[in-house]
Amino acid sequence: MSTDSKKIVIVEDEPSLVFTLQDTLENEGYNVFVANEGDKAVDIVKEENPDLMILDLMLPGMSGFDVCRKVRGMNYTFPIIMLTARDQEIDKVTGLNIGADDYMTKPFGVKELLARIQARLRRSEEYASATPINEVDLDPIHVNLKNAVAEHPENGDIELTTREVELIRYLVAHANEPVSRDALLENVWRYEFSTNTRTVDVHISKLRSKIEMHPDDPKYLVTLHGVGYMLKMS
Repeated sequence: MSTDSKKIVIVEDEPSLVFTLQDTLENEGYNVFVANEGDKAVDIVKEENPDLMILDLMLPGMSGFDVCRKVRGMNYTFPIIMLTARDQEIDKVTGLNIGADDYMTKPFGVKELLARIQARLRRSEEYASATPINEVDLDPIHVNLKNAVAEHPENGDIELTTREVELIRYLVAHANEPVSRDALLENVWRYEFSTNTRTVDVHISKLRSKIEMHPDDPKYLVTLHGVGYMLKMS
C-alpha cells in the first residue's frame, strides 16, 4: 500500500509526542497535519478530508470524545485511532460507541502504532473498493443507506448514523448467516483489540428501534443466543 498520498491528522497537545509522531509518519511517506486543539482539528478535516486521524482524548477546550462525535456527525468515515494516558475500560467503550476504530494507551511503541495505522488504512481501502449496498427492503420499512434513512410507514424518515449504515451493510452482505459480536467489532468497528462486546449490543438495540416495526419481537434482525446476530432476509 503506497503511503505517499495518505493524509493523517495528529490531534495532540503534547509537543514532544507531536514531534515524534510527525517525524516518524513523514519519514514513512505520509502527508501529516497537526492540530493541538479540537476546533483546529475539525477545521483541518473539513479542508483536507484526511485518510486517518490520531486523536488524543485529553485536549484543551473540546475533548477528543467531542472531536470524534463531531467528525462522525459530519459523516466522515475515515479511521480514528484514539490516544489516552488513562487505561480505563470505560474510555475504550465510550470511544468505540462514538465512532473510534482503535485505541492506544500512552506510553506506546511507535512501531505498534505504525502497524495499526497500516491495518486501518488497508481495511478502509477494502471497504471503499467494495460495491456499496444502498437499498434494503425490510417490509414494511424501506432502508435507504445512501441517504442514511429508514423510511418508516408510521414514523416517517428516521435518520441512521454512519455506524448504523455500516452495520446494516455488513449484515446484509452476510444475510441469513450467524454473525458473532467479535466479527462485528472487527469488521464494522474495525477494532480487534477490545474484548468488550457491550457496544455491539447497544448499537443493535438502537438499530432495531429504527428498522423493526416491533423491536421487542424482531422479524429481521434477530439474536442468536450464545452466537450473536443474524439478519433474516428472503
